Amino acid sequence: MKQDINARINEVVLWLREQVNNCGAKGLVVGISGGVDSAVVACLIKQAFPNNSLGVILPIKSDIKDIKDGNLSIKTCDIECLEIDLKEEHNSIMEKVITQLDNKSIFNDNTKRIMDANLRARLRMSTLYAIANNLNYLVVGTDNKAEIYTGYFTKYGDGGVDLQPIAELKKHEVYEWARILGVPNEVIDKEPSAGLWKGQTDEKEMGTTYEKIDLYLEGKPIPEKDLKIIQKMHKNSAHKRAIPPSPKLTHCSGE
Repeated sequence: MKQDINARINEVVLWLREQVNNCGAKGLVVGISGGVDSAVVACLIKQAFPNNSLGVILPIKSDIKDIKDGNLSIKTCDIECLEIDLKEEHNSIMEKVITQLDNKSIFNDNTKRIMDANLRARLRMSTLYAIANNLNYLVVGTDNKAEIYTGYFTKYGDGGVDLQPIAELKKHEVYEWARILGVPNEVIDKEPSAGLWKGQTDEKEMGTTYEKIDLYLEGKPIPEKDLKIIQKMHKNSAHKRAIPPSPKLTHCSGE
C-alpha cells in the first residue's frame, strides 16, 4: 500500500516538473488554507521544485487556527512562504459593490454571504497569479476528485489555476497521501472547511459527506438522500468544469 502510494506521488512530482518545463516556467506556487488538501499539494510542489516552490497564506478575516495550521504545514514540508492579509481589499470591494447596488435599490441581502465567500476565493486567486506572474511560476490547485465532481469550488476562485495535481484523488486518498508525506496530525484530523465564514464546514454546507461522495465515485451504493444531493451538485456545477459557452452564429460576417 505505502509502496504504491509512493510510486503515485513520484509520478505526480515528475508530472509537475514536466508541466512547468513545457510552459517555460520556473516553478510553482500554491495557496495554503490550513487544510489537508493544500498541505498535500505543498509537499508535492516542494518535492518537484525544492528551490522554486512557494506556499502563500492569504487570510481574509480567517480563523486563527487555520493560519496556525497553514504555517505548521509550511514548516513541516519546509517550503518557502509568504503571508498576505487581504482583509482590507475584501472589505473595500464589498463596501463599494453593496453601496452601488443599494443606490440602485437592487441589493439582495439574501445572497450576501455567498457573494462574500466567493469574493474571498477570487481575491486569493488574483493574488496568487500576481505572485506567479512576477516569478514566472504556475499556480497549482488543491481541489480533489470529490470537490471537482460536485463542483464544490469557486469558479475563477480556487478553481482558477494552471495545474490540478490531486484532481484524481478521492478524499480518503488525500488523507492517505498526507500521512505518507508527513502532514501534521493537527491538519489531517481537523474537520474539512473552506473557511468561507465562521463555523462553515464542507460537509455541513454540502449536506452530504466526503465518505459518501467517495463511495459514489467508486460505484458503491449510498443512501438515496446522499445520491440525490451528489447528482444535483454535479448537474448544477457542470458550467464550472466547462469552457464558457459561446453562440454558434449561422451567418458569416463578410468572410
